[in-house]
Amino acid sequence: MGEITLTINDIQVVVPEGTSILDAARSVDVYIPTLCSHPSLPTSKGLEPNEFIYRGDDKILSENRQEYEGCRLCIVEVQGMDEFKTSCNTLAEDGMAVRTDSPETEKQRRKNLFPYLEHHPHACLTCAQKEGCSRTQCSANVPEEERCCPQLGNCELERLVDYVGLPEGLPKYVPQGIPVLDQEPLFVRDYNLCIGCTRCVRACQELRGIEAMGFVHRDGELVIGSADGPTLLESACKFCTACVEVCPTGALTDKAEVTAANKEEVLVPCVAACPANVDVPRYIRLIADGKYAEAEAVIREKVPFPAVLGRICFRACEEVCRRGEVNEPMAICSLKRFAADEDTDLWKENLQLAPPTGKRVAIVGSGPAGLTAAYYLTVLGHTVVVFEAESQPGGMLRWGVPAHRLPREVLEKEIDDLRSLGAELKTDTAIGKDPSLEDLQEEYDAIFLAVGTQLAGRIPVEGADLEGVLWGMDFLRQVRRGEDVKVEDKVLVIGGGGVAMDVALTALRLGAQEVQAASLECREEMPAMEWEIEEALEEGVSLNPSWGPQRIVGDNGKVKAVDLVCCTRVFDEQGRFNPTFDESETTSIDTDMVILAVGQAPDLSLLEGSGIEANGGTIKADENTLETNVEGVFAGGEVVSGPSSVIEAIQMGRRTAISVDKHLGGEGDIEQALVPPEEFDPFMGREESFAERARVPMPSLTLDERHASFAEVYLGYDEEMAQQEASRCLRCDYRLHIEGPVLPPEKWLQFSSEIVETLPELAGVYQLLDAEKNVLAIKGVMNVREALEEELEANEEACLFIFEEDEMYTKRESELLQQYLHQYGELPGGGMDELDDLF
Repeated sequence: MGEITLTINDIQVVVPEGTSILDAARSVDVYIPTLCSHPSLPTSKGLEPNEFIYRGDDKILSENRQEYEGCRLCIVEVQGMDEFKTSCNTLAEDGMAVRTDSPETEKQRRKNLFPYLEHHPHACLTCAQKEGCSRTQCSANVPEEERCCPQLGNCELERLVDYVGLPEGLPKYVPQGIPVLDQEPLFVRDYNLCIGCTRCVRACQELRGIEAMGFVHRDGELVIGSADGPTLLESACKFCTACVEVCPTGALTDKAEVTAANKEEVLVPCVAACPANVDVPRYIRLIADGKYAEAEAVIREKVPFPAVLGRICFRACEEVCRRGEVNEPMAICSLKRFAADEDTDLWKENLQLAPPTGKRVAIVGSGPAGLTAAYYLTVLGHTVVVFEAESQPGGMLRWGVPAHRLPREVLEKEIDDLRSLGAELKTDTAIGKDPSLEDLQEEYDAIFLAVGTQLAGRIPVEGADLEGVLWGMDFLRQVRRGEDVKVEDKVLVIGGGGVAMDVALTALRLGAQEVQAASLECREEMPAMEWEIEEALEEGVSLNPSWGPQRIVGDNGKVKAVDLVCCTRVFDEQGRFNPTFDESETTSIDTDMVILAVGQAPDLSLLEGSGIEANGGTIKADENTLETNVEGVFAGGEVVSGPSSVIEAIQMGRRTAISVDKHLGGEGDIEQALVPPEEFDPFMGREESFAERARVPMPSLTLDERHASFAEVYLGYDEEMAQQEASRCLRCDYRLHIEGPVLPPEKWLQFSSEIVETLPELAGVYQLLDAEKNVLAIKGVMNVREALEEELEANEEACLFIFEEDEMYTKRESELLQQYLHQYGELPGGGMDELDDLF
């Protein structure tokens, strides 16, 4: 394809053949206003109406089959042509001379804007006080139904009208009274604010291929709604919210508050909720496409133990999954397990091992934090030795998680992967005596203490020394070691966390006939994950929430019962663990055995004589670097945070690897792409009843099979199940690929040294703004450039600024501050201390 040359506003422009005038103008930063056009959407040319659409229960038939003509705001003058041309669908030609800003063109644009504003609330566009509008109180007495919508100040239509100008003769707004549709998931439809630009329709029909939205003609107006029924669910909506992203008004808005600062966190919460920020949508999409090895490689870009996590992760991602607002959240953890179980070592082919650095790192503890740090530091070229006091590596993954949840061979395989990269694991080596920490400091360039919380938590309770009383972590460790652990017929577990649930289910597998659990917390506040509690209930564990142990009752030195007292509150007003009890409400449970699973604690004996500071039973480490008070000694995982999840320990291992590498002279870059990026395709396609598709249940052993052995309970998806479940994903991340609209030139300037150095050295007033366009400061100064150069050094929040020259800068500063205070009730930045000076 060849190139053509034209002029736009006397600017020479060279573009490929087939380029529209609009795109040619944008290529040289010439702004042409438009409502229907959007950079991520196809042109509106040829868009045909539906036979009917729905707005709620109101079915609306189309009066004609006329194609949508476009907004006609993008008109331009072309030399030699009598009529205005719409720049969005007129191709640029060689030698063409285009004018975008003549008075005649601007006047016609205002006329063309009239029908879009005639039935749209426009007090937000005409009110002199709009910039300070609170939307709750109105000094201009604007009727409530016409007051500014939540998009005020961030509305594309508002920006466009400010640029084009208000049409003459705009009538008073007459409320349409269209019901707001807010009963469906994720977003709200308020068609009182719809201007009929058809962006949402094209996003749904052409960009995504879903066809859940459409438009019709009625009474000379364009009306938009759901295509096949009163609800979006009936119209096969996939709730991708592309329509919301491209809407130029407040007609379609997210139910969650989305800002430029939190957009990724809110729209793709599964990634944000994951401590390791695993790219959940990407690996689920790869599974749906049958690319299982690639999916596993994506997971391994952030975590070295996908098969372990696929079985025991605490699933924070699923709790916030947006699919859960439609019906049921995605089975993210189960899909992670499927990808890991289908591993073909593709990730190893793409893993780049750095050349040896000559630096040596000692890691004390082989739990998830220690092994994770070992993985990344080995990849970075350091010589890593992991010291483990037990006979086998794995820490609590091996000794604290029952085999029915995490089979030994699964853990072994992923530890072997670490060994294959070159990390050395020394077992039966307890640090503290021989060798001591001091010995390690002499031999290694850095040390990472990741000893976890391997000790069972202890509480003082009368009768704890009776025969038949065990402690949770000790019990689990003995079972995992293969020791001969006998349980009685009746077992009472004290505790409401994940360890307590593991203890209860382990007791059932060892032959207990009746297992109960008593927790201080009420059912809703039990610290165990909901799915852990549901599993325990399913297998026959009885729960006794809001009860604490008063005493363990014995008979001839053996456990006979436990007296319980009602717990009315676990935490005080400051959020500290400080349970209160109602001594008048008690009960007693007959039992033959008591297992107290009331927390875990680290063994800090290795710190003796080291000078390393501890803090309330954990090691004190820098919040950012995780370095202790002793240079070169780092600490992380549960020995720093206290009891947490495996994925949180893995993330601390990642953070430690970054800090240790920097300490050793590296850049701390642990990120690697283990699979090439896929070519992005925004098309999703239509699927009837997509929103109603249920979560695919994980196959599992029967209850009888579970209690007969420690075989893994959940058997994993097969390919068909995995692809079926993966294809339920809303693909929330697709919305992040939609470009922002092309907005009118902004009066604010980018706050950069390149722009500041062009300013005059004159007196005046400047305003600084952050990324959300919140005013941070209004200051009058003798030298604008000099003052702003100082701000560049001192103010990290500022992204934008504006200034005006004024010799009476002190007076002008006072005027602007008083105006701001009147509008917002506070001074810029939320401060009120300067009020005395101001007045």
